[in-house]
Amino acid sequence: MEKYIVETTNGKVQGHERDGMVEYMGIPYAQPPVGELRLKRARPAALWEGVFDAGKYGAPSVQLENDQQIGDEDCLTLNIRRPLGGEKLPVLVYIHGGGYNTGMASDPLYEGASFVSHGIVYISIQYRLNVWGFYDFTSYPGGKEFDSNCGISDHILAMKWIHENVKAFGGNPEQVTIAGESAGGTSVITMMSIPALKGTFQQAIASSSLPNALFSHEMSRENIDLFLEGMGWTQEDLPKLRTVDAFEVQKGNTYVAEKHQYKNPGIFLPSPVIDDLIPERPLDAIRKGCAKDIKLMIGTNMHEGTMFVRFENTNFPSSWAMIEEMFEKHGYQEGFQAIKEYYQGRNLDTINGIEEAFIHFATDYAFQVPALKVAEAQKAFNDVWIYRYEYISEFAKKTGMLAAHAMDLPCAFNEPEFGFAKELFQDDPKEVVEKLINEIHMSWVRFIKTGAPNGSEWPRYTGYNSLVRIFDKETRTEQLYRNELMKVWGDMRFYEK
Repeated sequence: MEKYIVETTNGKVQGHERDGMVEYMGIPYAQPPVGELRLKRARPAALWEGVFDAGKYGAPSVQLENDQQIGDEDCLTLNIRRPLGGEKLPVLVYIHGGGYNTGMASDPLYEGASFVSHGIVYISIQYRLNVWGFYDFTSYPGGKEFDSNCGISDHILAMKWIHENVKAFGGNPEQVTIAGESAGGTSVITMMSIPALKGTFQQAIASSSLPNALFSHEMSRENIDLFLEGMGWTQEDLPKLRTVDAFEVQKGNTYVAEKHQYKNPGIFLPSPVIDDLIPERPLDAIRKGCAKDIKLMIGTNMHEGTMFVRFENTNFPSSWAMIEEMFEKHGYQEGFQAIKEYYQGRNLDTINGIEEAFIHFATDYAFQVPALKVAEAQKAFNDVWIYRYEYISEFAKKTGMLAAHAMDLPCAFNEPEFGFAKELFQDDPKEVVEKLINEIHMSWVRFIKTGAPNGSEWPRYTGYNSLVRIFDKETRTEQLYRNELMKVWGDMRFYEK
């Protein structure tokens, strides 16, 4: 056992061998954000005496899972898995998704064992979510004592801890890739623009990110006002956040999720805000070269919107009336007409009773168009590769989910038996699924280890009509003509002021 003891800047850590790798689980990288530190930015973990037994995951952040309360405020830990041998190994740091609202590093999908089998040190982090991590109360008189971007401060402190300590775990601090999907992918793009993280990673993989999910302090109030309404509070009640039960605020959080689109069609759920940690919008900062030293792999799924556009409690506009209201609120009446003509002109069908136009609108508005803008900005400074996941399993076809949000995750992690993946691929030929998973997972592995995903088979991004890697039944490189898409969306900006 003693051979798996590692000396860190906080003290000694005891690892455990399992399935051909060494695990160091639940390592505190910050002080518990409880008591006086509730709604305060992360502070470095205290030194500990003796040996910390890193034998199990730490608790996830406070959240609701299927209407059940799970997690704990004391959640700021990270997990490291490494091969049995080797030094100066490439490192992958993964940030889980979940809309900054739910999710956990301890999800079996994110175990990362397959990456470790390919000689990679794999690290996942727990961070604060929803009210305790991404709600911004700082612009209210009753919220002045709280901090903004608490969840982002968790990201920053975790990355600094990793940079200082990963060498002791066999990793190379000069060969670090950060990756994430959905909110995790959004964090990846955001982290590329954060000055405090410069030099802590050299490569990034952003899957199904929402690069525009960022607010000003003033705009964040659009959601926080709903939270107060859902709690039955006024802004004078905000000091109650110091002592209220950590789960009680989920009442207001759930209310925000149910009502935000009907108050402000197209607005995102509570997300990071522009402040001293994130001085400007990531896309604008990337255009100025803030991430010039970082190689980027970025992509989206063909039908991201099927998960978010619904008849009730929708997460994005589900009618032309909602879209028109969204555009009129921002002075884009002409833009609305152009958008409506563009999507109606594609003779789209319906999916589960929802007009397919709204599915593609949400996909483009939140995911595809901003991802292309990020790729266009970053290619001026470093190598960029872009992909699209288009595989529709028999199960996804029957349910109308198609190539939906998160469908690529089991492939990226090489976890075909995990949870929804088993159901997702159950009716498909085994050889087709294995080939798809291998194409995606090994592209990730090659990028992490060599800085390029597939050599000449997957050329670098060159522009909106670029060659794109298409992950499908037959993975291929294909030229996608997206100039018209980008022209119709132009530089319209929503919920930024």
